[in-house]
Amino acid sequence: MEPKETVEAVADRGLRGDRYFEGRGLWNALDEDPSREHTEASDITFIETEALTAIERDADIRLPPGSHRRNVTTKNVPLNHLVGETFTVGNAVCEGIQLCEPCGYMQALVGENGLTDALTHRGGLNASVLESGNIDRDDEVRW
Repeated sequence: MEPKETVEAVADRGLRGDRYFEGRGLWNALDEDPSREHTEASDITFIETEALTAIERDADIRLPPGSHRRNVTTKNVPLNHLVGETFTVGNAVCEGIQLCEPCGYMQALVGENGLTDALTHRGGLNASVLESGNIDRDDEVRW
């Protein structure tokens, strides 16, 4: 994960340059396993700055930038309310698919016991990109 000033969101694909866009992500390999239970695919993931502040306050866990593994960090956007909603960020049109609950894999990468519990129900949002567009660093989420 690395910060970008601008990224291209591509409909039904995700963010250009992302490991999942390129087919190199962990879940890309797991999706090829027909025995694996599938969840809805996600093109882009979001997490709230407020959630990161809350886990630092409540669980004394401070995540280094990008270690949460979400694509876009938002501020003043109640992401849980966007499940099932269409919204824009930059000039890309997205649809909230489901909450992006934390997993043990992220906890293992970060090395913080209790991270999964601390982020439960505030781990972000999985979304689809419905219409391609650019997302800039300071763009607002509008719905």
